[in-house]
Amino acid sequence: MTGSAGAGPVRPYVITGGRVEPTRNTLALETLVAAISDSPEQGLGPEAMVILSLCQGLLSVAEVAAHLRQPITVVKVLLADLIDAGLILARPPIPVADHPDKALLREVLDGLRRL
Repeated sequence: MTGSAGAGPVRPYVITGGRVEPTRNTLALETLVAAISDSPEQGLGPEAMVILSLCQGLLSVAEVAAHLRQPITVVKVLLADLIDAGLILARPPIPVADHPDKALLREVLDGLRRL
């Protein structure tokens, strides 16, 4: 995000109020986020308002960062604040399933063949 005309880009520490860690450590790059309401909230910064606008549909944390052109750490801080405020819903990524033990599968198959 950029500041007012001619002011240049806004430093990340200004956007996050000097914070470098989100209030939650559950936002992976592939976590999907969506706005709970489409009504603008009073008192939100411009970046938070843009996030709420972007998140009218599902977006990943990485996509939000790309749209904002901000580092992922900045976006995670902002998203965590919006989640804490009840304005954004986060859906964690689906974990990769563990592969079944091949030896166990072979035993089951052999047992079925004996039936």
